[in-house]
Formats: sequence, structure tokens, C-alpha cells
Amino acid sequence: MAPDRAHGTAPYRAGRSRAGAPTRDARPRPGLLFVPVRATDAGPVLRMFRTPLGERTAVGFTARDLLTATLGAGHAAIRLAEPALRLLVEPLGVDRVVVDPALSAPAVTRVPAGGDLLPTRVVR
Repeated sequence: MAPDRAHGTAPYRAGRSRAGAPTRDARPRPGLLFVPVRATDAGPVLRMFRTPLGERTAVGFTARDLLTATLGAGHAAIRLAEPALRLLVEPLGVDRVVVDPALSAPAVTRVPAGGDLLPTRVVR
């Protein structure tokens, strides 16, 4: 499986060939992942992300410092195994989990940098 060019990692997909031998893509699954969450009064809520093409994805990190390096300091996280993370996001229609993404872009803001909410048009 080729690396995920958007995130620099290949999804974890262990498998076997028809003959029963491990496939070339079979890699050991990571242990518990650091999964970004946001705190709410009801408890932690998983943060969902999007690929550059807009596909919703869940993200997990194999180490806290990787999460901090990618998303910045101060992000809450819970520890989940990758199969548990997949089970949590499956009902949401998300079938992609990226482990240790290499790239992250800032969130899109609704207010332009100049502070104007709408383009100005002069009527004469």
C-alpha cells in the first residue's frame, strides 16, 4: 500500500493473502493511541478531521509529543486502541483512521483577515 500522500502515513490494514501468508501490507498495529478530543460538560468528544479532499477522518497518535508537534500544545486526548477508535467513528460514516499524520493545516475561519464579513460593493 502506498503512503497516504496527504498525511505521510499508510493506513493500518493487516491482512493475509489467499494462501494464508501475511500480505506485504501487514504491519503490527500500534498499541493505545492518543486520540484528540474536546472537553464538554457531558465528557470528552472525539475531534474529527478532514483530508485535503474533504473526506472525514479520525486521527490517532502513537505518542503525546507527536500530537503536540502536529496540533500544538494544549490539546486534550484520550487513549484508545485503533480498533476501538474505528468502532466509535463507524456509526458516523467515517471509515478512515490516520495514525501519526505528518501534516496539519489551521482551521478555516469564517471571518476574513480584514474583518469584513461580506465583500464591499460600491453602488453609484
